[in-house]
Formats: sequence, C-alpha cells, structure tokens
Amino acid sequence: MPDQDQPIQKTSKQVWILITVASLGYFVDIYDLIIFSIVRITSFQDIGVPLDDMRVKGEYVLNMQMGGLLIGGLIWGIIGDKMGRMKVLFGSILMYSIANIANGFVNDVTTYGVIRFIAGIGLAGELGAGITLVSESMHKSKRGYGTMLVASIGVLGALLAYYVSQEFNWRIAYFVGGGMGLLLLLLRFGSLESGLFSHIEKNSAKKGDIRMLFNNKYRLKRYLNCLGIGLPIWFIVGVLVTQAPEIGKALGAEVELSAGKGVMFTYIGISLGDVLAGLFSQLLKSRKKVVFICQLLIIISSSWYLSSTGITETKFLFLAFFMGIGVGYWATFVTIAAEQFGTNLRATVATTAPNFVRGALIPSTLLYGYIVDYFGIITAAFVMVFLLSGIAIFSLTQLKESFDKDLNYLEE
Repeated sequence: MPDQDQPIQKTSKQVWILITVASLGYFVDIYDLIIFSIVRITSFQDIGVPLDDMRVKGEYVLNMQMGGLLIGGLIWGIIGDKMGRMKVLFGSILMYSIANIANGFVNDVTTYGVIRFIAGIGLAGELGAGITLVSESMHKSKRGYGTMLVASIGVLGALLAYYVSQEFNWRIAYFVGGGMGLLLLLLRFGSLESGLFSHIEKNSAKKGDIRMLFNNKYRLKRYLNCLGIGLPIWFIVGVLVTQAPEIGKALGAEVELSAGKGVMFTYIGISLGDVLAGLFSQLLKSRKKVVFICQLLIIISSSWYLSSTGITETKFLFLAFFMGIGVGYWATFVTIAAEQFGTNLRATVATTAPNFVRGALIPSTLLYGYIVDYFGIITAAFVMVFLLSGIAIFSLTQLKESFDKDLNYLEE
C-alpha cells in the first residue's frame, strides 16, 4: 500500500552518523559473534574441560549461542518494527556487551553456554536493524553504498578478534568485546531514528506482526526466497573452512590446514566481497545480478578447493580468501530482504532473515554428515555446494529486482 505522504529526509551529516553507528555496531557484533570459536580450545583448557570432551562441549556452547540468535532475531525484529530501529541497535549492543564481559568470568561449561545464549539474543539484532536504518535513511539510488560500508567495516571485527586472541588471555578477549560495545553506547552519536519509521509510528497499520509473514502465501513465498539466496554463505564458512583440517587430510595435504587462519582469510575476503558487491550493485543497478555472480564465484572457488589434491597451506589460505569474496554478498542479501517488504514489517524481515540463514546451517550440516557417511567428505562437500547454490539461484529468479525501489510503503 503506497504511502502518499513523504517523510522528512535526513541531512548528509545525519546519514553519515547513522552509517557510522551501524558500522561500528556491526564491527563489535562480528567480534563477539566469532570470539568463542577462536578461544574455544584455550578457554576450555583453562576451566578444566578434558580433551576428549571439547568437541561435544563446544557444540553445546555453539548451539546455545545459535539458539539465542534464532530467538533474538524474532524479538529484535518485532521491537524494531513496533518501537524503532535505534532502540534495537542500542538495546542489542547493551545486551551482548554485558554478556561478553560476563563470559570473561565463567569457570564451568554450563554457565558458559547460558551466557553465550544471552549473548546470542543480543547479537541477533545488530545487522538487521543497521541495514534497515541505513536503507530507509539514504536516497534509493545510493543506499547500496551505505549498506556496503556497514558490512565491509563490520566484518573487520573478525580480524581484531583473531589478533586479540593471539596477544591476550581468552578472558581479556571477552572483556575487550564487551568494553568496545559499552564504549560505543557511551559515545551515543545521538538518537536519529529512521525517517520512514517515524513517519508511520502513529499509523494504525499492524507493525512487527510476525503472523503477517505466514497468513499470506505470496508474502511467505517472498520471505522463503529471501532466505534461500543466503543459504550457501554459512556452509562455506561453517563447514568448508572450519573443517579445513579434515578436508585437507582427505585431499592429502602434507601439513594440517589451520581452520583459525582460514577463517581469518575468509573474513578478509568477505570484507572485500562486501565492498565489491555493493559497488557492482550500484554500477549494474541490480542486486540480483550481483548475487548471481557471487553464486558462480562460490561454485568456482569451492570446486577448486575441493579438487586441490596435495593442497598446501598457502594455496588453502588463498582459496579461503577467494571463497570469502564469493560469500561476501552478506550485506546485499540482508538489503534485498529489507527491500522486499513494507516499512511496518521491514525490520522483522531484515533481522530474522540473517539469523534464520545462520540457523539453517544446522540442517545443512546434518544432511552433509549423512552424505559423508556414504560417499566421503569431498563428495559430500561438492554435493552441498551445488545444492545450496542451486537453491540460491532458483530463489533469486523468484524475487523482483529491488534496486532503486521506493521503500515508502506498508504491508497490508
């Protein structure tokens, strides 16, 4: 339903403030999102977890964080549409900052998992609210640049997490993450709400009603296709790179491949990929073409990696970087989701979509594990890459192009 009245446009200075808030918030968000994966071994050793129990205990803590992300995506998305995007940004930062500081004091696995669950809830709100806020505040022909900056700066938080974990004790690494979040809150930057949200805040239309995604088959189809285009991203990071030691062994690597270094190089690639995806979407005036190109890069880079018999560490790190560029359409994916829905449902979609895609890694890894049992790790990885990218390409064909789309409308 188009909205004939136009909201007051933000000044250039105000837009830059919003981009800065969202970028720094996402920077801290990424740091805190992956810090457990980086310090898992050292932290478990310190609190006395036996070596034989580390894999199972690690899965417990990661699943707790993932559960928090899934629940938090719903909570923050609804709050974003009902109460405002800025409230989600600051509320989520406060929650995950306090949780990460608390993580620095844990001495048992159960408490560790509970606090990661709380941190996960907080972490779920950051990206969706930031992308929604920036998308709604910038001119429709230039908003790709804004979301590009948010994501490309944000993912650099992964590099800081790796550096801090190498130089300091694991407890300090958690304190640094929480401290950065609290510092960001103290800076405040002012409370500049999205003009589109402010414009409809007192409107009687339903806002943040999750049922609206399911009570209309066309809206549901649109939402599921938004999720579909993001499926390959976390499989590449969470399986192909994280399981580098196992994949390297299957390929006959002479040395054990480092998953930690691989993740770092992948995130460097993702940062560059986010920049390139944003720039090309502006040059091509199409988000769909960019995501399609990224699917081709995923297939090419993953196939190269999985075909590299006797792979060296140098080649692995290069391919991890290359695969990172391919999956570097993360911000473009969230932007597409935000652009597909009206202002009264936009934050709900943009916040739940990335967290549901993260959660989709669970069934993806279950299917992957099933195939591994019958055909081996390399064949299983090939099958999953082509399956997930195939779903992404199909979903892409079902969505309308959203570049230059006017976002000043409501879902009925």
